[in-house]
Amino acid sequence: MSDRSDAPTSVIRLADYRPPAWTVERVDLAFDLGIDRTEVAATLELVRQADEPMRLNGEGLELLELSVDGRRLGEGEYILANGVLEIAVDGDRCTLATRVAIRPAENTALEGLYLSGSRDKGFLLTQCEAEGFRHITFFPDRPDVLSRYTVTLRADRARFPVLLAGGNPDGAGELGDGRHWARFVDPHPKPSYLFAVVAGRLERISHDYTTADGRAVALHIWAEADVIDRCGYAMDSLIRSMQWDERTYGRNYDLDVFHVVATHDFNMGAMENKGLNIFNAKYLLADPDSSTDDEYRHVEAVVAHEYFHNWSGNRVTCRDWFQLSLKEGLTVFREQSFSADMNSAPLKRIEDVALLRRAQFPEDAGPLSHPVRPSQYSEINNFYTATVYEKGSELVRMLAGHLGRDGFRKGMDLYFARHDGQAATIEDFLKALGDANDADLSPYLAWYGQAGTPRLTAEGRFDAAQRRYRLTLRQRTPATAGQPAKQAVPIPVRLSLFDHSGAALPLRLEGEDRAGDTERTVVLDGAEHAFVFEDIDAAPVPSLLRGFSAPVILECDYLPGELAILLRHDPDGFNRWEAGQQLAGLAYDDCRDGNVDGSALRAWTRALADLFAGGGVDDALLAELLTPPGEIELVERQAERDPERIRIARQAMLRALARRIGAEPLRERYEQLRAATSAALDAPSQAQRQLKRRLLDLLALVDPAGAAERALAQYGQAPGMTDRLAALATVATYASPSAEEPIAHFRRRYDGNALALDKWFAMQAMLPGAEALARVQALEGDPAFTLKNPNRVQSLLGSFARANPTGFHRADGAAYRWLADRLVAIDALNPQVAARIATAFNGWKRLEPVRREAAHAVVAGLAARTDLSRDLTDILARVALG
Repeated sequence: MSDRSDAPTSVIRLADYRPPAWTVERVDLAFDLGIDRTEVAATLELVRQADEPMRLNGEGLELLELSVDGRRLGEGEYILANGVLEIAVDGDRCTLATRVAIRPAENTALEGLYLSGSRDKGFLLTQCEAEGFRHITFFPDRPDVLSRYTVTLRADRARFPVLLAGGNPDGAGELGDGRHWARFVDPHPKPSYLFAVVAGRLERISHDYTTADGRAVALHIWAEADVIDRCGYAMDSLIRSMQWDERTYGRNYDLDVFHVVATHDFNMGAMENKGLNIFNAKYLLADPDSSTDDEYRHVEAVVAHEYFHNWSGNRVTCRDWFQLSLKEGLTVFREQSFSADMNSAPLKRIEDVALLRRAQFPEDAGPLSHPVRPSQYSEINNFYTATVYEKGSELVRMLAGHLGRDGFRKGMDLYFARHDGQAATIEDFLKALGDANDADLSPYLAWYGQAGTPRLTAEGRFDAAQRRYRLTLRQRTPATAGQPAKQAVPIPVRLSLFDHSGAALPLRLEGEDRAGDTERTVVLDGAEHAFVFEDIDAAPVPSLLRGFSAPVILECDYLPGELAILLRHDPDGFNRWEAGQQLAGLAYDDCRDGNVDGSALRAWTRALADLFAGGGVDDALLAELLTPPGEIELVERQAERDPERIRIARQAMLRALARRIGAEPLRERYEQLRAATSAALDAPSQAQRQLKRRLLDLLALVDPAGAAERALAQYGQAPGMTDRLAALATVATYASPSAEEPIAHFRRRYDGNALALDKWFAMQAMLPGAEALARVQALEGDPAFTLKNPNRVQSLLGSFARANPTGFHRADGAAYRWLADRLVAIDALNPQVAARIATAFNGWKRLEPVRREAAHAVVAGLAARTDLSRDLTDILARVALG
């Protein structure tokens, strides 16, 4: 069962923030660990900060003993109700001791202390962010209470040979009766959400590391015996992350040991607990036979992200959960910068912006929209969103661009020095960056405080007589729930101007003495501003928002031929791709409207065919250029959403592209790439695999039989998971009868490999068409499927509901009703997972009328229920508003 509080749902407001009435200087915890029952003895040294009773959070705890300053309290001397323990204390300091019992095996919500895996082979671990520590012991469970922790673990040695907690090891030994103990001391003050313990049968790989400031650190990655051999790449990524943070930010690790643990049962991607990171196994384990190239990059990125949190999140934490992006947005930016340095910066930027548009832009445009720093929430677990993470990262990127590389480093140095060991706010962050650079960054607070994606309109006018080009920029942000009026925000616009031969022009703004570089950044800090460029001989083609310099939607009346110029010639890899995306959008409009000979479709297919034939484009970039916006992004191009029509139009434009390139050139290039196939992880090999996948899908549109034959051969000959899964997906999408045997073969081959089976479930869940629901329902009966494992639920239900528009949005509403039943069942086990799956209903109001009515009936029915968790109730209440 899930562990729920009886506390009523309430709204928490940023405006109501008050510092804690009691702080905790030191925490001494002793665990007597067991699967069915664990006892936790806690001793807290508390200090009064305000004239209020002591209030501690505690949910799902069996209170066994309670004392203050050594005196045991009776039932009439405290109040325990609605998840809060209240005690009246006379003095300004006291020592509070409690002993509680908890039941890890019953904790299916995976919040607090729980069992991962089976009773006989699994292990115990914790997840405390955001409010999981209150499921372990009574404590003022908020991020601005920073304490020093000493933790003692006691357990049966045979069942729990490995005992781990955050901090430095401080002794271990035997207890008799087959039990043993281990103690850990963390010298750094930390909030309770960063607390962690792990106990069980685990194996490890280790590496000795010396930091740039001379500290010897033992690095250990722990996993169960059957997967420990898949942790080598994660260790390599960790070492490179530590070295990069030392070089780039001057940040060194600060404990004697660093533990990383993999689990298959985890609600999040990973958790940065101080000195004891815990990872969802999908972001830690990797090997060529089981992992795709994308997954290798994800392992590298998530390992880096959690390590970088040691400073941007742990040493400096957030004052309250409204400031969540202070650690998450900042650390995503640091992670993205690291990945760009490790790989291709333009391709990384393309990947990040594509994710932003696929995940965050729809969030910003629907009922789940909220500012990067929300003004209120009902359930904090529901605000670990693309807005807080990805949009939050974009705001940091704008600040870094504003200050420049050296200025941003100066600002970060001051931020870390000024707030080390503190719980900070967004204002603290902006002030430190500004103070270090003598700059006022307060205008950027508007970005953090309002929801919605700004629309940037660009209008160019060329004056031949004056040899001037006038670029007028305007901004507006559509109204969102609770925010009908929006203020202007500073929008940095990196830009270049190109002539019609594709040459970049030197830029001289009105009032300047001489021309400068061919690229510069202008800032629109009001509703409208015109920028006049001098010495322009002919109407130029503007390349705007280069590198995606601000998270906005650009509205510019480009002609197809102008976008084709940028697609062919722009040296900025990101903006070359961006021009292709915008031109593909216009080509989609042609196909949607039945204009099979439209000028945009011709320009798009001709430019890409020329790039394909001409060479000179990196394989990975070419693969990105040949991939138009997905069906989810194309929703923005029509007032009402009809997933079937969107897919038909998108497939038509891709078929036109394949025909323009030609079946024979596609086959020849594919065969060249096939001949070079290897399992190597270097960038050229990954790029070859990426392009090969793209070509196979294009071939399937003009030569279905030949593509199916090649896909089946690729599946059988694949040296690794990237080629194998790509081939399986192609044949299953375009030649489904031929896919039955390889799908069954994949299932047999990877039986027992949890992460590979997640891919097997997800691939089938995303196969388009109305028949997808029956396929997903059949997969629910597979012995490997369970509603208790978050990864398995996300791979099947999440992939279907969020990434299969034609399958989920059936006109008869059957998939909506089916998902509603599953949400109720999941919610009884794991409210966080149920709430995340329920976001698939976001934007139902934009569906065409038949689907809209069906979706509304289901959402309204769920929202009216009174037996659901706070997590799911909060999401449904907001989604129901449409």
